[in-house]
Amino acid sequence: MLNHYETAFILSPVLSEDQAKEVVVKIKDLLVANGAELINEEHWGLRKLAYPIKGKTMGFYIILQFDAEPTFVNTLETAYRRDERIIRFLTFRLDKYAFEYAERRRNKVNAPAAKEDKPAAEVVEEVVEEVVVEAPVEAPVEAVAEEVVEPVENKEE
Repeated sequence: MLNHYETAFILSPVLSEDQAKEVVVKIKDLLVANGAELINEEHWGLRKLAYPIKGKTMGFYIILQFDAEPTFVNTLETAYRRDERIIRFLTFRLDKYAFEYAERRRNKVNAPAAKEDKPAAEVVEEVVEEVVVEAPVEAPVEAVAEEVVEPVENKEE
């Protein structure tokens, strides 16, 4: 049974763009060679690390989403450990909620953005019409103020 996985790894900042791409191609080839299906690939580029790792303060961030057999994860992480250009990695199985979220993020489908887009002027006119139509007719303000405000008498016993 195939599981959904996401793996993130950080490459050394001393690598050139071509060398970084070479590492990514090597990992992708390893995925395909072991029967995994690559779903998504994200290159975040060179970013500052939260804390130094192996004396480095920057790194190339790569995220891969794939479907694979559970036994493949050990093979993948062994390949990460053997490659000196990879300074940190993390691989985890996506549950159904994380997978759905990743799918929405990939497809860039946002629920509010899916609604019909209208110009702001039309939206304001609709709201004003709704308020005017739905507003109940009330008594004049003076009459309401007289009813609400009653003098409070100080009673001493």
